[in-house]
Amino acid sequence: MDHHFVGIPGLTDVPRVAVVIDVMRAFTVAAWAFSRGVERIVLASTESEALALKESRPGWLALKDGAPAAGFDAVNSPGLLRSCDFAGRTLVQKTTAGTVGALAVANAPLVLCASFVVAGPTARFLRNKDSGPVTFVVTGDGGKADEDLACAEYIGQCMAGDDVEAAPYLHRARTSRAAADLAGGLRSGYHPDDVDLCLEIDRFSFAMGARQEESLTVLRPVAVPDIPPPARGSG
Repeated sequence: MDHHFVGIPGLTDVPRVAVVIDVMRAFTVAAWAFSRGVERIVLASTESEALALKESRPGWLALKDGAPAAGFDAVNSPGLLRSCDFAGRTLVQKTTAGTVGALAVANAPLVLCASFVVAGPTARFLRNKDSGPVTFVVTGDGGKADEDLACAEYIGQCMAGDDVEAAPYLHRARTSRAAADLAGGLRSGYHPDDVDLCLEIDRFSFAMGARQEESLTVLRPVAVPDIPPPARGSG
């Protein structure tokens, strides 16, 4: 399956299939949120919009990058989120790069959001779907973030088959500038386990698909079978 990589500034056309990558930390956090019971994640373009959506919908929660702030219920940290109970809740997420990238391709026919924790299921979904060329949106550092590019390249390789060694790609992510910044405490809203949690390959068994629902861009978990069903007539 053909694929290519682009940063958010390089998006000029609406792709047929977009896979938006944010390893540290938006789409690792999103996967953890689903594992903690979140039903859906609404992607907001600004913090003000996130708070307005939360205030207008009883029971909704809001999450942002950086330090805790008034009105927000959580921060963009898998280590801080993993003990939360969000059963049945809607979470509004606004981050610096990941949500920006997803909203930039929100009109694409198929949008997936991914990180290492859902890399394998994302690749299997794309392989089974066979829906055309894939545009990987590398959200960090204007499209140059090595942790995001490594994840995108890993998923791209996995789309051709399952026998791909993850270690080299994880090493690139672990030695990236984003990982160093996190490990050094240079980003607010941080837990010491965040880097390790962002590098847990295939921690979760679902992919994450974004689509338009009543003028909102909504992310939901997508079940992906471990093994593709046999072709008709093969049995």
